[in-house]
Amino acid sequence: MTLYDTTISSLDGGQLELGQLKGKAVLIVNVASRCGLTPQYEALEKLHERYRDRGFTVLGVPCNQFGQQEPGSPEEIATFCSMTYGVTFPMTDKIDVNGPQRHALYQHLTARADAEGEAGDVQWNFEKFLVSPDGDIVARFRPQVLPDADEVVTAVESVLPA
Repeated sequence: MTLYDTTISSLDGGQLELGQLKGKAVLIVNVASRCGLTPQYEALEKLHERYRDRGFTVLGVPCNQFGQQEPGSPEEIATFCSMTYGVTFPMTDKIDVNGPQRHALYQHLTARADAEGEAGDVQWNFEKFLVSPDGDIVARFRPQVLPDADEVVTAVESVLPA
């Protein structure tokens, strides 16, 4: 089973086949609306807007496992993201990224080590995984690394489809 064989519910209640993202560079981020890192939504949206015409997207994945900082319903999350940060990138339904109920998407992602060589559980909200157009998980950025940091932008640019 590959990353592209995974299905996840979208925030609007539909199904998102990750195979639909094949051929795009994707930055997958577990997000939360009531976190000190929530302002990263603004930089994520700017990154999405900057590169979307070049085959890139951000995929927001709400998660309530860290300090219960994403307690809202799908409608509340969608409204908050749209009204507060103008989010236009796709969002999934709330899932678990760690533990026994970890979604299959994050079973794939958490096997990837970060720059220090550490794989395993997501540490907190706004951890970022960069997936190449062919489905390889090419980079992992911990929550404190901002979406507009040089290392993130450089990594994104390096995997944009030709």
